[in-house]
Formats: sequence, structure tokens, C-alpha cells
Amino acid sequence: MFDQLTGRLSRAIEVLRGRGRISEENVADTLREVRVALLEADVALPVIKRFIEAVRVRALGTEVLASLTPGQTFIGILHRELVSLLGESRAGFALNAQPPFVVLLAGLQGAGKTTTAAKLASWLITEQRKRVLLVSTDIRRPAAVLQLERLAAQVKAEFFAPPAGATPAAIAAAALEHARRSVADVLIVDTAGRLHVDDELMQELKDIEQAVSSHQRLFVVDAMAGQDALNAANAFRQAIALSGVILTKADGDARGGVALSVRELTQAPIVFLGVGEKISALEPFDPERMATRILGMGDVISLVETVQRATDAGEAEQLVRKVAKGRFDFSDLRSQLEQVRRMGGLGALVDKLPAQMARAGMASEQGDKELRRQMAMIDSMTPRERRTADAIDGSRRRRIASGAGVQVQDVNRLLKQFQEMQRMMKQMKGGKLGRMMAGLARGRPPVPRGR
Repeated sequence: MFDQLTGRLSRAIEVLRGRGRISEENVADTLREVRVALLEADVALPVIKRFIEAVRVRALGTEVLASLTPGQTFIGILHRELVSLLGESRAGFALNAQPPFVVLLAGLQGAGKTTTAAKLASWLITEQRKRVLLVSTDIRRPAAVLQLERLAAQVKAEFFAPPAGATPAAIAAAALEHARRSVADVLIVDTAGRLHVDDELMQELKDIEQAVSSHQRLFVVDAMAGQDALNAANAFRQAIALSGVILTKADGDARGGVALSVRELTQAPIVFLGVGEKISALEPFDPERMATRILGMGDVISLVETVQRATDAGEAEQLVRKVAKGRFDFSDLRSQLEQVRRMGGLGALVDKLPAQMARAGMASEQGDKELRRQMAMIDSMTPRERRTADAIDGSRRRRIASGAGVQVQDVNRLLKQFQEMQRMMKQMKGGKLGRMMAGLARGRPPVPRGR
């Protein structure tokens, strides 16, 4: 989402790196570039003005001018001000009320409210171990209720079927009563949207809010919506006093202006980011980590957390035992590729790396494409071919290539890479592998010697 902004800010900051001394002219030139970068990212003009002024006051003070490393100090100032702009500290999602805890989702049509309702339910079920009830009050969009019902079944949440002919407020009230009877921990109310803000929509939201007295009123906004979304956010805030924001499609090619503006203009913190189409693709928002990523420093902590969530300890231990016996085959490789896919693909992982490391590596789009090709080639193999790579002769390679829709050269390249992996794994036998097994037994990764 912030690729373009990160690139512009990195070029602006590069001028100051390594300088022994920074003058007012240097600061002015850099801030001019920062302002242009924010304008190109579609950040709201009032937000840009306040941000630039806050950085200027710090940068022209003794904090930078007297510093031994003024370039690094200036980057630190930008980081602190970005954190302040994004919300100071992680707002979190505390369920600090007597159940059922009611969450009301509001927003314009097309922002992804219904999918976000299911993603939030999935997060509450898997991360918080809560019983969740979903209800749709959208009686205008024909497929809205059916869509949410199917998504509820997918995430293993309960679903409340709206009574025929009931108003949105009556549906919400009935769902709340059902949540109490069924001892649900959380009730998520999905509301209708419009292509634009109108009085009917606002009144409907007020009626629903009055019927359920929600504990959280979350505005769901498309990260690619631009300045119109910010105007809509203000209208919703005035109608139902928003308590938080969920930013969807943050994995797309949005310029990032909504993320940098919405908290400042609504005074409601961003609590979640939608980072993909999968039901599990919802992340709690952390202002400090996001500011670090915007400045091209990556987010290694989030990367480690993503890997931990996607890695099955049992599978990992089984794989190490097979490697120890020299039995690593294509089925094992397929399993490892599937784990990378579950983490969002190489693109999601590269996005969390520092900018310089990301640029030095393979382009994420090419890497994801190659990942899919390799999985397709392994899927085209017979069980015997997966177990015994040496059995794959010329005719088998042609058959595998045809089945996967690739060239024979691609199959040859995969086999060569697999043979190289096997060679490396044979070298891991002995002390290194023993320490890895011991680390898995203790529930933590091994620490290489000499580090």
C-alpha cells in the first residue's frame, strides 16, 4: 500500500544521510520533498500541513542541529511524527463489557463490510476463543444475507436469520436477544451501505445503534477509496460516534492517503487492517510498526508472527526427522511451498522486509508466480515420482510439463533446484540437525553456534 510513498520518502531522506551538519536550507528542501510525497499519496491537505509543521519545529531545533548524527535524528523525528499521526499506540480490540459484546460495522457500499464481518469473527474465534454470532441488517442488497450466512459457516460462527419483513433495527434487536439466549460472547452486526452518504442511511444506522447500544462502532473503509472516503467517515462519525476504523484492501496498490488521514480527521483509531482476500487476512493495526514500514525499515516482528502462525510445529518436527534420515522428497517440498502460500505468498513476506533487502531480492510478483508454477509441477507428478526424483526421465518430464502447463525447461530447473536442496540437507546431518531437533523439542528454534 505504501510502496510509492516509501520510495519518495526514502529519496528525500537519502539527501540527509551521512551529513555531518544539517542547515535550515537542507531541512527546508527535505520537507518540501516530504510534502510532495504526502500529496502524491493522496493524504488530506490539513493533515499534511499539521504533519509538516510538527516535523519542522523539531527539525529546526537543537534536537537535529546539535546532533552528532543529524541525518539519523531527522529520520527518527519523521518516525515519531508518523506514529503520532497514525495513533500513538496500538488501540487494540478489548472485549471489556458484559457479554454479549456488540460490534456494529458501518461504511459505504463496496468497502467490504460483509467480508470484514466474517474476518473479524474468524479472528475472535481463533485468537480470542470467543463464541460469535453474525447478523446482517442489509435488507436491500439481495445476496447480502446469504453471503454472510455462508461466510459464517466457513468461519464456524453462529448466524442469526433475519425475520421476514422486519426492519433493520428490529433485526438487530432480535439478534441481540438471541445472542443473550445462546450465551454468545460477541454479536457482530453487518449494516447496509450506499454508494454515497444520505439521510436515509444515517437514520437507519441511528435506529440500529439505538436498538442494540453497541460497544464498538467500527467504520469499514476501502484503502483505495481516496478523499471521498474521508468525507464519508466524518458523516458516519457524526451519526453514530465511531470508536474505531477497519482499513480494507491494504494489500492493494492504494497510495496510502486514507490510512494516514482517517485517524486524524475522525479521531477514531485504526484497529484492524484487511491484508488479503482470505478469511484469515485480518491484522491488528500497530501504528509504530506501520510507521517503520512507511520509512522503508520493514516490519520484522510482524514477519516473525506471520511465520509462527502459519507453521505447524508437528509438521516441522516430522520434516526434520525425515531430513535426518535422508528422506526429503517432493511431497515435503510441496508442503513447505503451501506454508508460504498460507502466509500470503512471497509478496506478503517481502512487504515486511526493509526496503533495501526487498529491492535486493526477487520481485514479489515473479516470486509468487514461480511459487504457483512449482506447486503445479509437483501436483502433476505421480506418487512414485514425488518419492523418487531419479525416476523422472525425459518422457516423464514432458508429461509433467504438459500437465502443469509449463515448459520442459521449467521442470528441469525445478529438478535441479530440488537436487541442490537435497545436497544442502545432507550437509545438515550431525551437530546442526541435532541442535535443531533439540530446539523443536523445547518449543523454540535453535540458536546457531558462534552467534
